[in-house]
Amino acid sequence: MSKGGRGRTGAAQIAVLRRRIAAIEQGAVRVWQGAPPLTLGVPGIDGGLPGGGLARGGLHEVLGGAEGRGNRGGAALAFAAVLAARRAALGASRGSGNGGNGGGGGRVLWCLAGPGLYGPGLAAFGLGAERLILVRGRDDRERLWAMEEGLKCTALAMVVGEVGRLDLGQSRRLQLAAETSGVTALLLHPRGDDGDRGGDVGVGVSAALTRWRISPAPSTETQGYTGIGAACCRAELLRCKGGRPGSWLLRWNGEGWDERDERKHGYGGEKPETHPLPVAAALAHGSAVPRLATII
Repeated sequence: MSKGGRGRTGAAQIAVLRRRIAAIEQGAVRVWQGAPPLTLGVPGIDGGLPGGGLARGGLHEVLGGAEGRGNRGGAALAFAAVLAARRAALGASRGSGNGGNGGGGGRVLWCLAGPGLYGPGLAAFGLGAERLILVRGRDDRERLWAMEEGLKCTALAMVVGEVGRLDLGQSRRLQLAAETSGVTALLLHPRGDDGDRGGDVGVGVSAALTRWRISPAPSTETQGYTGIGAACCRAELLRCKGGRPGSWLLRWNGEGWDERDERKHGYGGEKPETHPLPVAAALAHGSAVPRLATII
């Protein structure tokens, strides 16, 4: 083959490589951007989010509220489980393992900081064990590495990471990985900044598109049983690029969140009622000691 022929062949190969690189850099993003956003199923919240929901290919943060020392942040875990279940359902409806389909799988990779998760509790919020892949990391560095690697796998729907603190550069890497693949990234700080105050002071600045704080709220009465009711939480959208921050009182109905009207006592108009329950037996006349001695 002549030297000119080899030159033409080399130029064609370079052109092919350039097209492949462009497809890697832009192709996946184009696919997932055409998909509907991840909604919470609450019109009051979804209406304030850009595009009517959370960006699939983006990084989001959930902070735990003040729940007392030693509490793992059950409300924040429940909120994250609901988001993961909704995202997995979207992925499963599009099929998995298609490669480059923008997070088309129905599986959730959960990077744990603690000993494990309570399966029946997650299932109660829609996230079944068949959807979960659990990874336990010894520290934040290992969990962040696992998150970044998981976000490269387009067969996953979402990657959840229980982390403490991370810097802006680390969060940007996660955001870029999610944006490229279309797999949703969720940073979960179950106990807020330090496990006690439940704020976002110690979490730091990040590249996350949204930041939520989820605090427990008193449950409502169910079927006349006092003290036994549907789980409730307060969801606060602290920061949202292109959206409107706000606060909502939510109640779990077994399939999704219902927004409660706080202006009507926070429970959809039902006024709180008192229930006459005896807490101690009525006092008897006389001393119990002499009678006890007589019996003995």
